[in-house]
Amino acid sequence: MLCEEKLEVFENGFEDGKFNLRIEYYGKDARRLLLAVIRELYLPDYGEDYVYPFECAKEFWGIYMDASEIRGEEPRLAPVKFLNQSILNRLEKVLSEIDAPAEVKELIDFEKAEVAKLGKGLLALGKNFILDERGYLFIFNKPSVRELILKYMGMLDES
Repeated sequence: MLCEEKLEVFENGFEDGKFNLRIEYYGKDARRLLLAVIRELYLPDYGEDYVYPFECAKEFWGIYMDASEIRGEEPRLAPVKFLNQSILNRLEKVLSEIDAPAEVKELIDFEKAEVAKLGKGLLALGKNFILDERGYLFIFNKPSVRELILKYMGMLDES
């Protein structure tokens, strides 16, 4: 669904021509996090009162969410010092359990990713993906988007 001249929202993500970015999620439902990202991207253009792309995406996804529910925070990542086989096995197990196309899963390279502990589990952080051990996989086209997604990871605890 086209929610803005250059913002297309689809079932598991969105693509934005204005900011030249695309974010998709697989696994557990992460649409609330994506709504927070959309709102942050368009807030400067629309102001606090009514951010049309955020409202449009909410309607398309059938999610009731007030802007006051959005909470971004600096994640407290604890980097894993050594990527041993046990950690790799845990991450590969999570990836294998996520329902995503094979070509998406092939993009994931744990050897080149940063691995960190975040509260309830491990995160694998690549240049174009985030895999959360709780069952979330985010694929994106710009490395800078990683920090934006990480900012709202705490919202996934409420899903």
